[in-house]
Amino acid sequence: MNIHEYQAKELLQRFGVNTPRGQVAFTPDEAVAAAKTMGGPIYVVKAQIHAGGRGKGKIKEVPTQRGVVVVKTLDEVKTAATNMLGNTLETIQTGEAGQKVGRVLIADGCDIAKEYYLGMLLDRATSRITIMASTEGGMDIEEVAHKTPEKILKIAIDPVTGIQPFHAREVAFGLKLEGDANKKCQTLVMNLYKAFTELDCSIVEINPLVTTTSGDVVALDAKINFDDNALFRHPDVMALRDESEENEIELAATKAGLNYVKLDGNIGCMVNGAGLAMATMDIIQLAGEKPANFLDVGGGANKDQITVAFKLILSDPNVKAILVNIFGGIMRCDIIADGIVAAAKEVKLDKPLVVRLAGTNVEKGKEILAASGLPIISADDLKDTAVKIGNVLKQKAA
Repeated sequence: MNIHEYQAKELLQRFGVNTPRGQVAFTPDEAVAAAKTMGGPIYVVKAQIHAGGRGKGKIKEVPTQRGVVVVKTLDEVKTAATNMLGNTLETIQTGEAGQKVGRVLIADGCDIAKEYYLGMLLDRATSRITIMASTEGGMDIEEVAHKTPEKILKIAIDPVTGIQPFHAREVAFGLKLEGDANKKCQTLVMNLYKAFTELDCSIVEINPLVTTTSGDVVALDAKINFDDNALFRHPDVMALRDESEENEIELAATKAGLNYVKLDGNIGCMVNGAGLAMATMDIIQLAGEKPANFLDVGGGANKDQITVAFKLILSDPNVKAILVNIFGGIMRCDIIADGIVAAAKEVKLDKPLVVRLAGTNVEKGKEILAASGLPIISADDLKDTAVKIGNVLKQKAA
């Protein structure tokens, strides 16, 4: 789960991470009122969407307006907020579709001496929380990571010991900080790790982390992603969820107890089990096509969930054919077959459908599919499935 920048900063402040003062606003008038409480003389107006690259992004309806601007007057605050709110911000992460701006953050200006990058993430390759830091922070950090990765310091934290003071010192000295700024950076790193672990985060990113001309160390921006599997422990974090920022199909899937991720291919997939889903996407690639989604219905899906799954797949206009690949263990193949037939009839399926069933009651499941009267193509194994899904699209194209 993602949250907005202003929400991330509020959470980090609880753990002693230094961030600028700021208030969220939903209207231009609220933006001006928030700015008045800051006192000036410099204000920062920041569009709040679940995407990075806002500083370089542009408002589609007002192309001269960026997603983050520094202004000096209340009139400029109002103009910037008016240009952002209700309009669409396009960034490198949103793509051409952009994301509608429903709120803005009004923050205190900061007398920046230097920008840095600081992040923490769960590195699945090492099964450890890894700290990443760079002296090259700011809007071009993606380019730094791509062209000069040696400029990014990485420190893996042993989960047995957790973070130790020497880790924080390594970060501070790696950023070439001196004196009081070095000590403040060490404190910030320790507090950030505490926030990461106690909130069950998957990513915490501070870009930029800045030093000021007075020697302070400030988290000027903040991005936090959470481990969805741990959210039941954090009702306060769950309350921060902004469903308007989420993909409608993925949100509907979550509410139905399904795991769905939108991709950019043309073969809709319905599978039970993440490992089998990955293998299914591989066989689609081997057939010369691309998967349109990752959709795991889980081990105990019922007819209603399967019907929802079909509707989710068909809601994607890019889908040209559907591949169902189910191993019946806890979930029996005859139940899956009943669900497939019911769903196909309810949604008036007009796309080619290839189904591969294996496991418990597989023969009964195949009988149900064969007796359905629907143009369902049955496959026997993964190789047969790859061949048949490829042939289906070739025939459709012809």
